[in-house]
Amino acid sequence: MSETARLICEVVKSARHDEMYLYLDKAQGMSPVPEALRERFGRPLPVMTLLLRPERPLARVDVVKVIATIRAQGFYLQMPPAKDPYLLDLFTPRDID
Repeated sequence: MSETARLICEVVKSARHDEMYLYLDKAQGMSPVPEALRERFGRPLPVMTLLLRPERPLARVDVVKVIATIRAQGFYLQMPPAKDPYLLDLFTPRDID
């Protein structure tokens, strides 16, 4: 296996948005993240450090895509999962007579 297929990654979560995460090259940290995204993301809260490898899948994202994106732009942004339409009803205010 090529060393370029592995990456030591730091995962941080957003203090402002539930289930929004940044996967970062541990050696570079937040430096490649654009200022506009930093402002929207808020204070990064450390979650974990891990060795990304193609043969070791991640739970919600394709590990090969994560590695490639970090190598290309310095970070990978994982957005919160889309809410199923029936779950959105939980957050819809209702007039009760």
